[in-house]
Amino acid sequence: MPIRRLSEDMVNRIAAGEVVERPASVVKELVENAIDAGATRIEIVTAGGGASLIRVSDDGGGIGRDDLPLAVERHCTSKLDGGLDDIRSLGFRGEALAAVGAAARLTVTSRRTGADGAWSITVEGGRVGPIEPAALSQGTRIEVRDLFFATPARLKFLRSERAEASAITDVVRRLAMAHPEIRFALSGSDRTALDLPGVTGEDARRARLGDVMGRDFRDNAIAIEAAREGARLAGFAGLPTFSRANSLGQFLFVNGRPVRDKLLLGALRAAYADLMKRDRHPVAVLFIEIEPREVDVNVHPTKADVRFRDSGLVRGLIIGAIREAFAASGPRTSSTAASATIEAFRPAGRPPMRPPSWRPAGYGGGGAAARVMGFAEEAQAAFDIAMPSADVRAVSSDPETVSQPLGAAMAQVHDTYVVAQTADGLVIVDQHAAHERLVYERLKRGMETTGVARQILLIPDIVDLAPDDAARLTERAEDLAALGLVLEPFGPGAVAVRETPSMLGPIDAGALVRDLAEEIAEWERADTLRDRLEAVASRMACHGSVRAGRRLKPEEMDALLREIEATPNASECNHGRPTFIELKLADIERLFGRR
Repeated sequence: MPIRRLSEDMVNRIAAGEVVERPASVVKELVENAIDAGATRIEIVTAGGGASLIRVSDDGGGIGRDDLPLAVERHCTSKLDGGLDDIRSLGFRGEALAAVGAAARLTVTSRRTGADGAWSITVEGGRVGPIEPAALSQGTRIEVRDLFFATPARLKFLRSERAEASAITDVVRRLAMAHPEIRFALSGSDRTALDLPGVTGEDARRARLGDVMGRDFRDNAIAIEAAREGARLAGFAGLPTFSRANSLGQFLFVNGRPVRDKLLLGALRAAYADLMKRDRHPVAVLFIEIEPREVDVNVHPTKADVRFRDSGLVRGLIIGAIREAFAASGPRTSSTAASATIEAFRPAGRPPMRPPSWRPAGYGGGGAAARVMGFAEEAQAAFDIAMPSADVRAVSSDPETVSQPLGAAMAQVHDTYVVAQTADGLVIVDQHAAHERLVYERLKRGMETTGVARQILLIPDIVDLAPDDAARLTERAEDLAALGLVLEPFGPGAVAVRETPSMLGPIDAGALVRDLAEEIAEWERADTLRDRLEAVASRMACHGSVRAGRRLKPEEMDALLREIEATPNASECNHGRPTFIELKLADIERLFGRR
């Protein structure tokens, strides 16, 4: 078959398919144009999930009469003065309006700042109409009707109206996060209205994120601020215990542009590597500002992917900034843990407890009856009980100790959990999880400084293994020695353990070595030697920490609390479980119906 030149109409429709994937992608392109135009107010109206109607109005600089025909023509733009190496706007390809006009019925109405009147132009299935006078006080209004009427095959791939409307809401929220100074209003017959007023000032970004992400995120996120070699990172990272089952709570921006870049998502995941369960995902909103010449945003027509000139710099910036912020934040667990704890105490199906409304017989708030049925010593004598038969020891609650972040240890429950009183509530500590983190952090510090101190075994411990596992351990003997574990081959299917990390104390070397063999089998998935060593250190810490079921002395419990307060990342164990849960006095009062 001979080669034919495609018609201009067919070329436009093919190109439109790259930019206009669904209604949400149309909204993204139009709202980005409004932002580039300097708008302070952007209003979006939809119907039929965006397939029937999309109307975007703004109060930006507008488009002049003579520029309207160029605005709806492919590859015409006003945003590339500095070339592709210096892109400082969200849009730059000059394809959006032409692509929409090729797939739908498009009307562009605009009034340029200072102009005497507004003008309008229409495009239907790629056919451009004449310029006509119109009524508009300021800015630009773009109306898109009957999306994909010119390419009906695309309609069958659209999801339900609710799903498409939800995707549009997500697009608007993402753009609103990066531009808190702009008011965004989203409405229509197919949705619940969304109105995000513009905010300014030092706390504008936090206020906007609170409006978009909700109060829980605002209460459980730590501010991130860092810079390195011209790249700047800002935003908020959720506490490791404030996580989700999917990655939908991750929002990344590069120079104000929302992106879903694999490098950035991988760096975010790595920053939480030893702080979160493997099946959980962090919640974070991060903004990267970098010189435009150092990043390529012209990777795909949707502009969702980017390429950095120095990807290692950006990855290291994200990982280092988040880890440093968590280390500096001190012991802190998510506020949602308290709510979950309260719900756990409440039987299924029972409404929130209320204060009892009954009163003792004869109670009238005063008088003789009140004096007889009050709390006089004679009346209370009936409630007197014998001395406890168990070994109950009073624990001192020194005011200075109680004022510490994790308070003063008051008791140990089931030889597993330490209960401490704080100035405004109580803390329940999982002693094994907490000590596991403490030992792990000591091992990491040892690797980075003087090395991990070793303890020589009087008699080497011979551990039988599968030949492959024994070979893996032998190959990594030097790495393990850096962590204080010295072993050597002992025949084809065994190793001899000669030294162990002294900080772990007496341990079951056989169980430790078998676990490490499993860990090393997964090393191909790790990125760096440091990641590998930290994974091994985490496994070793689990074997060397205080076990559940061990009874602690009062001074040991207090020492554990103080060390948690002084250790970075001690709010979570190596596997991402919380090491303690805090209940404020208000939470406890809710349990007893006092609130």
